[in-house]
This record gives sequence, structure tokens and C-alpha cells, in this order.
Amino acid sequence: MASFHHFLSVMFFHVILCYNADNGKEMICMETRRFDKKDVKEVAQYLKEGKVVAFPTDTVYGLGVIYENEEALQALKESKGRPENKPIPTMVANVEQMQQIAVMNEAACKLAKAFMPGAFTMILKKKETLPAYVTNGFPTVGIRMPNDPFVLQLIAECGKPLLVTSANRSGEETGVRDEQVLKQLDGRIDAIVLGEADGKLASTIVDMSTQEAVLVREGPVTAEDIQKVLCKAS
Repeated sequence: MASFHHFLSVMFFHVILCYNADNGKEMICMETRRFDKKDVKEVAQYLKEGKVVAFPTDTVYGLGVIYENEEALQALKESKGRPENKPIPTMVANVEQMQQIAVMNEAACKLAKAFMPGAFTMILKKKETLPAYVTNGFPTVGIRMPNDPFVLQLIAECGKPLLVTSANRSGEETGVRDEQVLKQLDGRIDAIVLGEADGKLASTIVDMSTQEAVLVREGPVTAEDIQKVLCKAS
């Protein structure tokens, strides 16, 4: 038995009233709001309010929420269908934000100076003050500083880091264009910044949480690149 929809335009998006003909109940759902990159202050305000927002980065489209908002983090995981045991990486605007949430030794500082901002993620020992839910109880946190002026400005406008993962349903293709993201997540997330990601390789990941550096995934920054920096640091 068919349902029907009544559309009410409100502030650049639609409120959709869905009437289920089988049980007569009314459901209200929001269509994902569209932003442009020039709307950085408005996007930051959305994130501060605990909204889930997709935006292009220097690699692929990211899906993010503001730091230290447990409800927003849960909403992000639900929108992706992401397993509860997988922590969400952190994006920062500068090294100072990294040092607020993670323990950085001399080698980690050298790597950050050499490869950040960029497609480079470090796994570091988290500070004890960081809430456990941010890392899903893990003693470490993955941190990246994107080489993207819009994202760096967005994080700066928020005044704190963002928890950011790829903007796709878990197990589905990762998008680099807004239409790819909307195909999977339209109606599941609060907003999207329209555009296109650079579509580069996924970031290199190196674990610096112990005395020895461990290459978890090689990307644009190679093992040789890392070794050269670490040799200079020793």
C-alpha cells in the first residue's frame, strides 16, 4: 500500500512528513542540507551543534563530528553502519591540538614537522584526560592534519579537533565527489559541503605509540621517507 509525502520548505532543506499507510503513523525525517565551501562559518556552527557533516578533503570525502560530543559520535557511526569497536580517526589544525590529546616524543614531533599537513596519520598514545569513548577504549589515538585549506579553516573555526572517517556506508565504495556521497548517505547525515575531494591515495599510517615506529599502511609517504626523518631525529 503506497505512502505519500508532504514537503515543507524550511531554511534551504526540506522537512519530509511520511505517512505510513499500513499503521497510520507519521514519521519526520530531514533531507541532508547542502553547503558550499564559502559557508565555512555555518558549517562549523553545524558541527558545534553536534551535527554529522560530510566534506571534501585532500584524500577522499570525510564524514565528521566535533570532538568530545558522544551523541554526535554515535550518530556518525549509525549513519555509516560502522562497527562499534572501530575508533574514528582525529583531524587537527595544528601540532598544538595534537599535543593536547596525545603524547608526542621527539621522533613523533619530527615526523609531524616533516609530513604534516598531508596524507600522513600517526597513531599515538592518548593522554589520560581524553575521554575513553573517543578512542573506543583503546589507549591510542590516530591523528591526521589534512593538507586542505578549507578543512584546516573549518577545524580552526570549530576551536577543537574533529573526528573524521570516510564518507560512505561501511563496506561500500569511498566517494570523492558529492554525488557519490549523497547516493549512499543522503537523509542519513545532517549536511554535506558540496565539491570534490582530491582523490589521492589514502594516508600513510605509522604507529608511534611505542619506542619503535611501526608502518601500518604505506601511502604517499613511503617507509624510506619515514626512515630518513627518524635517522635524523636519533
